[in-house]
Amino acid sequence: MPHVLSNGIRLAYQRSGHGESVLLIMGSAAAGRVWTMHQTPALVRAGYETITFDNRGIPPSDAPPGRYSLADMVADTHGLIKELGLGPCRVIGTSLGAMIAQELAIASPDSVRCAVLLGTRARADAFRRAHTLADRALAESGHRPPAAHKAVMSVLQMLSPRTLDDDNAVASWLDLFELSAGDRTAAGQAWADIVDDRRMELRKISAPCRVIAFADDVITPPHLCAEVAEAIPDCDLVEIPECGHLGYLERPGEVNSAILEFLDKN
Repeated sequence: MPHVLSNGIRLAYQRSGHGESVLLIMGSAAAGRVWTMHQTPALVRAGYETITFDNRGIPPSDAPPGRYSLADMVADTHGLIKELGLGPCRVIGTSLGAMIAQELAIASPDSVRCAVLLGTRARADAFRRAHTLADRALAESGHRPPAAHKAVMSVLQMLSPRTLDDDNAVASWLDLFELSAGDRTAAGQAWADIVDDRRMELRKISAPCRVIAFADDVITPPHLCAEVAEAIPDCDLVEIPECGHLGYLERPGEVNSAILEFLDKN
């Protein structure tokens, strides 16, 4: 894969299609190629060029030792946009990637033409704060749960009851999560500062935005997604039913329609 030097590290990226640029920012502990399952094909068919990349900590991008801050990852993304000459561009982010997109729109408005924010939040409520801190405590302990246990916990946190109740679907997801459970290259991402209340800062965003919430999401539930949409001056909210935090993989048709309808207007 080609790469750029950004913020002192190498970021691997991939471009597909032709047309106006859309940058897609993946969530924590996942590679940019996840977008290629459903989102980039739909965007390319619609006449856009897509740019996906691997955040720091995800090979073949650099994985520097230590803890990564959200500001580190925002600076990485800003540098990539600058090096590739993309700005201002349309941006799509999910989970941690959506939080990177939000901060990018605050700090570098000239980089962001518009943004679609999937499974996002502006703050951590009591449960989500406890969940984040528990994940950090586990990472700091050095303890590595068995792969099968990690897979079950991932499925419970990331998917909807609709998928959990489908024997064939859940078996495939369990296999997938178990295969990836041993990869700790993205451990530094666990320390990104995603618990503070950023609602006041979100009011500074001038780019039009759309928040896409997933009805059964336990990581970024719809009520926290709605707070983001309420805080950003020019922002609407779309809720996709019967899907969890990985709604863009569980219900890709509905998610892609919501993305394209917004991008085509902006």
